[in-house]
Amino acid sequence: MKNIGNLMRQAQEMQTRMAELQQELAAAEITGSSGAGMVAVTLNGKGEVRSIKIDPSIVDPNDVEVLEDLLMAAMNDARAKVDAHAAEEMSKLTGGIELPPGFKLPF
Repeated sequence: MKNIGNLMRQAQEMQTRMAELQQELAAAEITGSSGAGMVAVTLNGKGEVRSIKIDPSIVDPNDVEVLEDLLMAAMNDARAKVDAHAAEEMSKLTGGIELPPGFKLPF
């Protein structure tokens, strides 16, 4: 029975640390960019857009597709960085234990 009590305590500690990690990730701001930094998108750790910066020199009403492509690339870059940051922090929390495919934490 002592092992079960110890296991329950460890599970509660992990749950507490997971809640703290979720708060830390939500507060993190990570920026992705494209076009040599002419378009920058900042997301929080949950993937919510916090800001978008566009260099005025690339705004051409006759060529909106370029701006759309740069914005999409910056968003994808930022999202990839958020995912990498979350995975790195989760790895620290789980001690490097690999999670099963499709099992995504903390969100």
